[in-house]
Amino acid sequence: MSDFKLLIGGALVPGDATMEVINPATGQPFLTVPRASVAQADAAIAAAKAAQPAWGATPLAQRQQALLRLADAIGARADEFARLLTQEQGKPLPEAQGEVAWTQGFLRHYATLGLEDRVIQDDAAGQIVVRHRPLGVVVGIIAWNFPLLVALWKIGPATLAGNAIVLKPAPTTPASALLLGEVCAQVFPAGVVNVITDANDLGPHLTAHPDVAKIGFTGSTATGKRIAASGADTLKRVTLELGGNDPAIVLDDVDVRETAKAIFANAFLNCGQVCLAIKRAYVHADIYDAMAAELARLAQEAVVGDGLEQGTQIGPIQNAMQFDKIKGFLDSARADGVIVAGGAAMERAGYFVQPTIVRDVTDGMRIVDEEQFGPILPLVKFDDVDDVIARANASDYGLGGSVWSADVDRAAAIAARIESGQVWVNQHLAIGPHIPMAGFKQSGLGVEQGEEGLAEYAQVQVVNIKR
Repeated sequence: MSDFKLLIGGALVPGDATMEVINPATGQPFLTVPRASVAQADAAIAAAKAAQPAWGATPLAQRQQALLRLADAIGARADEFARLLTQEQGKPLPEAQGEVAWTQGFLRHYATLGLEDRVIQDDAAGQIVVRHRPLGVVVGIIAWNFPLLVALWKIGPATLAGNAIVLKPAPTTPASALLLGEVCAQVFPAGVVNVITDANDLGPHLTAHPDVAKIGFTGSTATGKRIAASGADTLKRVTLELGGNDPAIVLDDVDVRETAKAIFANAFLNCGQVCLAIKRAYVHADIYDAMAAELARLAQEAVVGDGLEQGTQIGPIQNAMQFDKIKGFLDSARADGVIVAGGAAMERAGYFVQPTIVRDVTDGMRIVDEEQFGPILPLVKFDDVDDVIARANASDYGLGGSVWSADVDRAAAIAARIESGQVWVNQHLAIGPHIPMAGFKQSGLGVEQGEEGLAEYAQVQVVNIKR
């Protein structure tokens, strides 16, 4: 059992039911946490609705200070958060510690932002001012791969813009969010932040609720489509940060050893369970064999294990359902390509998969066209730049991408032709709270991070005065 509680209206309360949390490194429960009912979801929305007007009227400087206090409070319990992240999510402890640190950094940057009024006319004829007003009640629904960081990607801008929020974490990683709720209860006025958990049953109720003005969602494209449809009747605003199938285009002039190291790190971070991770690498024919061999070496040498064990570099798949999906991708890799490293689930407790490199595959194969969201990297050979750009763009996704070359100008010219919200040159996954993050095509709607992301949580109002 555990002492975790839901946060509703400023009070830490038990759920109307409970549910177990599985440690993916063992496949066994390690916690029992509260599970909210529909009535408790309604109570959380009602609490947010009641608290929002006063919070929206609170001066911006005080809202910014609240985010700084939240960052400090998370930092004071950083070790507790990191260990809990590793136990419920599976990532190695150093990665979990990095997530906690990133969370604090994002909050501190949010605290420097604000949406100021903009005067577009002020003369003898009149005054026209563009204002930004809070939307009201926000529902934040988050994925299981970064359960603390992404929670603050919702709470930070939502509360800074003057909204109140109901946060619902993924059912397989609820504990970090519940601990966060305990911290938020000491920082925000009652009802401004509410945290409830479910077993994948409350989402449709929350997203269709008439008192909810906006939904901020991070997760799969399929779920994002359902959320957009659910909120359509009341024209809720939505920000959807969805899936990706990020291409990395590796040109013939790179340092193979150094580039392989970077490609591997950006493909296998968090066991490949990152929306912006490299999901398919297009490698020039002149260096294809050398790059495949070097990536295979790195995969074979990577230490896979329980994230709490010293030296672990790659942890388990987070949950049983995703584990089964990954095994299906391994079947496709064996059928369509040549596996040069890994290729199998590990014979041990938990949801472990060998880091896998598969070569001699091409577009049109499942292993290339679909988002694996696991420790598998397909390598596709190319020899014509225009052709590889077309192939990289021939996807329903458009979240991120990267180009690798010793000639930065050459790489930048190619990067400008990639259809994705983020395109990097000689790096990947270079994100930050000051950098807008958006997706092309079916990788999302709206923007997160930066002033553009904050604006997604506000309503534009024009005040037009005749003199």
